[in-house]
Amino acid sequence: MSDPDPDSATGREPSHYQGGIGSRREARERALGLLYEAESKSLTPAEVIAELPIPPEPFAAELILGVADHLDEIDATIRSYAKGWTLERMPSLDRALLRIGVFELTCRPDVPTGAVISEAVELAKTFSTDDSGRFVNGMLSAIAADIRP
Repeated sequence: MSDPDPDSATGREPSHYQGGIGSRREARERALGLLYEAESKSLTPAEVIAELPIPPEPFAAELILGVADHLDEIDATIRSYAKGWTLERMPSLDRALLRIGVFELTCRPDVPTGAVISEAVELAKTFSTDDSGRFVNGMLSAIAADIRP
C-alpha cells in the first residue's frame, strides 16, 4: 500500500496517519531516535540503519538518510538562523529535530509547512527540554518563511 500525501488544504496529516503503524508521525519519531543514536555513538546514520535487525519504514529512512546526505547545507541553514546559539550548544534532540525539519522544508515540498513545524514542535515538547517546543517552533517558522514564502 502506498503512502498517501498529507492533506495540503489543512496542513495536517490525514487522520489515518494518527497513530497507525507506519504513520508519518511515528516515522519522524523513529528518525529522531536514530539520528540521536548516530550522534551519541559517533556513527553515521547509514551505519546505525545497517545495524538494525529490521530496517525503519521508508519515510523514516528517507528522513534519516536525507539529513545525512544534506547535513552540511542543513547545518549551514540552522546556523544562519540561530541568533545567539551555536549548533553545538543546542540540545542534541533539538538539533536533530531542526535537521529533520529543514530537510523536509527544503527537500519535501509535498509535505505541508504546517505539518513539518507542528510535528517537530510536538516531538520537541515530548522528548526535549521545557523550552524546546518554542525554540524549534521559532527556528523552523523563520526558516520556512524564507524557504517557502
